[in-house]
Amino acid sequence: MNLIETLQKRCPTAATEKWLQRWWPLDAGKLCSVAKRQTGLNDFGDPPVETALSILVNSLQQEAGLHPVGHFLIWHHLKALLATRLRLVHAWRNPVEVLNEVPIERPLFITGMPRSGSTFLHELLAVDPGNRSPLTWEVMFPLPERKAAADGRDARIRHAAAQLRWFRRIVPEADIVHPIHAESPQECVAVHSYSMRSEEFLITCWLPAYENWLRKVDFVPVYAWQKRFLQHLQGSGPARRWVLKAPDHAHTISALFTVFPDARIVQTHRNPPDVLRSILGLAEVLHGLYGRAEGAEKRARRQVRVMAEAMDRLMDFRQMHPELEGRFLDIHYSDLVADPMKTIEAIYRHCDTPLTEQVREGMRRMISQRSRYPKRRGGRAGRNVLSVEESRPFLRYCRRFGFPLIQGEYPASGISSAR
Repeated sequence: MNLIETLQKRCPTAATEKWLQRWWPLDAGKLCSVAKRQTGLNDFGDPPVETALSILVNSLQQEAGLHPVGHFLIWHHLKALLATRLRLVHAWRNPVEVLNEVPIERPLFITGMPRSGSTFLHELLAVDPGNRSPLTWEVMFPLPERKAAADGRDARIRHAAAQLRWFRRIVPEADIVHPIHAESPQECVAVHSYSMRSEEFLITCWLPAYENWLRKVDFVPVYAWQKRFLQHLQGSGPARRWVLKAPDHAHTISALFTVFPDARIVQTHRNPPDVLRSILGLAEVLHGLYGRAEGAEKRARRQVRVMAEAMDRLMDFRQMHPELEGRFLDIHYSDLVADPMKTIEAIYRHCDTPLTEQVREGMRRMISQRSRYPKRRGGRAGRNVLSVEESRPFLRYCRRFGFPLIQGEYPASGISSAR
């Protein structure tokens, strides 16, 4: 029995619901007021947060099935995001002209199928000191501490590590399906969360109404926020290539190119049934952290729909913009696993960037030290295959990128990481 299950037994929902709503209300206006009172600031900047936050908290209240621990955790997370947002906007107010002059040139975005090796690829590229990725501690605590740590190490790293240790204690299974550490590269969705328009909330909670709204909302202001955030992290330091990652960029690829017109894209690919098996385990763990998770079949149907829609959007965008096709590099999961350095070489050629022997050696060292995630014990393992009917949304994707989703229906054409 993990910590959440223990606390749930001691805190029955019926007995704690009114108490939770009184002290930690999931109400957009009250959350904003708490953040303003805590910081002494009032301006959330652009894009506005109020509408997005209202839709999010209403969906959390009505659809997420939050248990008492989840209610407190999501309240604390939203309050922290809002307070940091206020502080960032205040910090950016004076040197805004300076921030606007900080170049973000030819950033590399990793996107595509989830659970397709993109985290490993992101960490591998971050080994190169010529690349720059937002680290977990930087995203959690983007503003410097007033008082430096006695050992000279940034105190924010220690604070982030402490929070993550508590997170692992609450839900130890999370470290098995998707380990996160203070000094590892963080996904773009965590930066987007400051705008309250983020796939992060869909990854952790069951939120159909919020998801429906998120699919229709303009993401250009979200990427504009992300650009400003990256400029803030980069500051006056030397310009390096940003290496960024989130499978969810597939949903908003047009907005990404609007704000980052010179971006390069690495699209990772994996056979849909294999992705589904992996992602359902992650969804079960994360949804259980906050709420009484929906059944496996319902989660599976949603994941099939979301994955198919994301791949269709990417294929549609690439088909409609042949002038940008040279910006995309397709990476097959099996190629990455079989020969990581060959995949890295293909990416550096794609970016017209030299790969030094020193960087090669650092990457080889990381590859040799990295072990596979430990096998998860207990819980649902996900399905072994997709039914014929469920496979239909992926036929176009599989034909385009060479996956024999339904054995014998069509041949695999294959794609190469060395394209």
